[in-house]
Amino acid sequence: MKRLGIIITLLVVASSTMAQDNWKEDKKVNLLFGLNQPLLGGFNVEGNFIYKRFIFDYSHGISLNFDNDILAGDAQDQQLDIHIPWTTGLGIGYRITEVINVRLEPKWHRFEGYLQDNSQKEDNLLFDYTTFTLGAGVYAMLHPFKNKQNALKGITVVPSVRFWPRIWSSLDDNEVSYFNARTEQAEIHEAQEVGISNTPFIFNISVGYSFDLSK
Repeated sequence: MKRLGIIITLLVVASSTMAQDNWKEDKKVNLLFGLNQPLLGGFNVEGNFIYKRFIFDYSHGISLNFDNDILAGDAQDQQLDIHIPWTTGLGIGYRITEVINVRLEPKWHRFEGYLQDNSQKEDNLLFDYTTFTLGAGVYAMLHPFKNKQNALKGITVVPSVRFWPRIWSSLDDNEVSYFNARTEQAEIHEAQEVGISNTPFIFNISVGYSFDLSK
């Protein structure tokens, strides 16, 4: 919750930032890296193409690990760890102000289930499946050194709040039955949501660099 408070504060501050008169004519490319993903043992890269008031993006994350103690619902009760080998997708957005933008985001996510603390190799794999989410995000693009006339000018910080509900999975009826050696019985696992505690909500901060194409 502390991280959410920081992100909300940054968004509020960003919304009150004075915009430059010419921001609606921007032509930029951003290269960004998420800060949440390394905390889960993974990595995420995002590219943005900004054309005037529109934003087009592509992001790809790899090797995210959700250990049992940060899971919720049946996955935690069944003593599972969930691994996401990849998550990928597009986004198209509109800049409300120079700083704040909103985006529509179709994304795909791959999930793998293992017994808690087991090594994540093929012999220990209990199940795997793919989900598709279609959601929205609110982003703030902050340039803390935008008034500098040197290389610091392009440094970019992007806090975001996203809602990515699952609308499809590769599982029949969005669930899979498997035998659990810990509980010694057949269990049913429902396809995960991709966000915090098996919800569609995602909060993140990305950092990177913005390249101005208009010069």
